[in-house]
Amino acid sequence: MFLLDGKVLPLDTPFKHPVTGISYPANWLRLTTLQEKEAIGIVEVPDPLNPSYDQRFYWGRSEDGQLIPKDHAQLVALWIDTTRQTANSLLSPTDWQVVREADNGTAMDPAWKSWRESVRLAANEKVLYIGTTNDTDELAAYITGSAYPIWPNDPDHPPVVAADPAGDGLEPVVDGGTGLDTIDFAANSTSAGIS
Repeated sequence: MFLLDGKVLPLDTPFKHPVTGISYPANWLRLTTLQEKEAIGIVEVPDPLNPSYDQRFYWGRSEDGQLIPKDHAQLVALWIDTTRQTANSLLSPTDWQVVREADNGTAMDPAWKSWRESVRLAANEKVLYIGTTNDTDELAAYITGSAYPIWPNDPDHPPVVAADPAGDGLEPVVDGGTGLDTIDFAANSTSAGIS
């Protein structure tokens, strides 16, 4: 960022020198060298850090850099609803099996029944935890942490278990039910055996 007489000079904006009164065009800062800028008193300083924030939970930052949280009660209601919608979207592709069983007696695979129950239990646990958070920071930490996004794998997609190529006796890496491969960087190699 460029400063002249202690004031920020935005790029692509014309400006007038406060001492000499000379006007400069909008592209002048981009087209000149640092030496030319310094010759008229312009200094370049690093941009101040503007740490990012999660817009799902915070309105922004105050002038002193503190996060401005959104209303906790509203966020709790939103995340409970979102969690229930996620569970429903996971279960709905297998609803036909439940209907078929009720309609003509064709038994549903017990593995799928068990999975459906585990999804409902996971949703209930998530909803319960969300409801017990005390403030926006605690809710944000839970939602963005490692536990919230994990849902049970369906019977057609069991958890991925990585091998132990290093032979170091460490426990195999399990993806925690995400259905995604997990890489273990233990013993200077990956679970795929890449050193």
